Amino acid sequence: MTVDRYLRLIAGFVVMLSVALAHFHSPYWLFFTGFVGFNLFQSAFTDWCPMMTILRKLGVREG
Repeated sequence: MTVDRYLRLIAGFVVMLSVALAHFHSPYWLFFTGFVGFNLFQSAFTDWCPMMTILRKLGVREG
């Protein structure tokens, strides 16, 4: 898989996990969902995402 696909996979998983935690544990987990959404939003304009940097350093190939 490529960096872009891993990024979408990780972001989707984190959003689903934080929504489930908000439902079963505490609504404060929705702040984590907002954080992920904000990072995706800013990366659309800056073309930089912290998770993409981490994935590249781990050796995941570019798309």
